[in-house]
Amino acid sequence: MSFCVVLITAPKGREPKRLADMLLKKKLVACVNIIRDIDSFFWWQGKIDAADESLLIAKTRRRLLSKLIRQVKAAHSYDVCEVVALPILGGNPDYLRWVDRSCQKG
Repeated sequence: MSFCVVLITAPKGREPKRLADMLLKKKLVACVNIIRDIDSFFWWQGKIDAADESLLIAKTRRRLLSKLIRQVKAAHSYDVCEVVALPILGGNPDYLRWVDRSCQKG
């Protein structure tokens, strides 16, 4: 079984919690951490822009990634939302089994 960590940015406020709840209820993730109050700087429409955001860190199975991306895009307020997956190369076997079981119905 292979797993990944998914990074998702969202505007500060209620949206990060709403996205986390949606992903958990749909069993697309086992866990979501929300880091509030991050400063993001990026290119947007030909110029450097900035935003006050929150960062969601989700743990899931790699096979659920496409569905997770579709769900986030449909629920997110941004025209182009950040959803970036990083492979989990290893970890606590007990934790990874828990991630696997937690996403059983996803």
